[in-house]
Amino acid sequence: MSTNESTLRFAIIGCGGIIATSHINALHKTPHTQIAAMCDINPDTGKPRADAEGCPFFLDYHELLDKVHPDVVSICTPHPLHAPIAIASFEAGCHVLTEKPMSVEVAEGDRMIEAAERAGKILAVNFQQRFKPIIERARAVVMGGEIGPLVRVLVVEPWLRTDAYYRLSTWRGTWVGEGSAVLLNQSPHTLDLLCHLAGEPHKVWGWIHTLHHPIECEDTFQAMLEFTNGAPGYITSSTGEAGVPGTIQIIGDRGALQIAGDKLSIYRFSPSLKKHIQTSKEPFGQPAAEVMVEDLPGDAGAHVAVYKDLIAAIRESRQPRCDGRQGLMSLELANAITMSSFAERAVTMPLDRAEYKSLFDDLKSGRKKL
Repeated sequence: MSTNESTLRFAIIGCGGIIATSHINALHKTPHTQIAAMCDINPDTGKPRADAEGCPFFLDYHELLDKVHPDVVSICTPHPLHAPIAIASFEAGCHVLTEKPMSVEVAEGDRMIEAAERAGKILAVNFQQRFKPIIERARAVVMGGEIGPLVRVLVVEPWLRTDAYYRLSTWRGTWVGEGSAVLLNQSPHTLDLLCHLAGEPHKVWGWIHTLHHPIECEDTFQAMLEFTNGAPGYITSSTGEAGVPGTIQIIGDRGALQIAGDKLSIYRFSPSLKKHIQTSKEPFGQPAAEVMVEDLPGDAGAHVAVYKDLIAAIRESRQPRCDGRQGLMSLELANAITMSSFAERAVTMPLDRAEYKSLFDDLKSGRKKL
């Protein structure tokens, strides 16, 4: 094989967890990759997977990095371990793909990005929903300027989980073990798509609550958002909600889009809202609206697409479609919602790192409770 097609050696850290199976299966389907090693603190779940792949198994990721020297490290551990493992991997000369969220505190995310840049390596965050056909099409509409300047955003996303889900592992739903609950486990995808399609908000008013499950952290959140041009937004998500599929609405001056399930509705206004408001002689008149509905099922390969993009980025010396700075947006928004809820006030972005660290330390120690 040519240099550009040489095999990349991957190490999976946190191989015993549920999500690791998606990474293992994706690597099986990705050409020019090899699973060179695996690591987990639980040998009962981790070692059988390593044995099945015919690769060495380690209990300590430092030992793995020192002895195996992989090209890429895939991090599938609980959230609080993402940052230290990523930084150690960069220092060992590896590229990194980390599961979402990239870390539990935005300041840790900053350090991960800095470590990647120091090492000249790639930091990718596993936001596979960006590769779905419906999201790629919506992104093209927004970036092509078809809907014009932002007017309003609405995101509603149910992520139903049962109490049995939270009993799967003792770290779930705890500040020390997970860093949050729905905000940092299920909803990073939701927050990422909001930022990916509409951009980062400028100001956040957030509320988090534990309404449905016997857990330490939040299972429900809502937030009002303000974007840089003053446009409002609203987002809500819960692990205690089901029945109605999630919805993303982005309204612009020249058009709008709505994502509901696999259906993308695209609205084009004639004239633009601003021009219609200024020139219409009808006090209650609406602008003409052309509506097109596209059915765009499929996940575009999900984790396989993420791995193929990462490998291409390594070969082409470019950033992946969701690099560290892109991945940081949803984390910063999640931290801001939590900060706003406890502070009972609006939070302006960028988030004050020191202020959030102080709050998070209090939550982990039990000095503050939800």
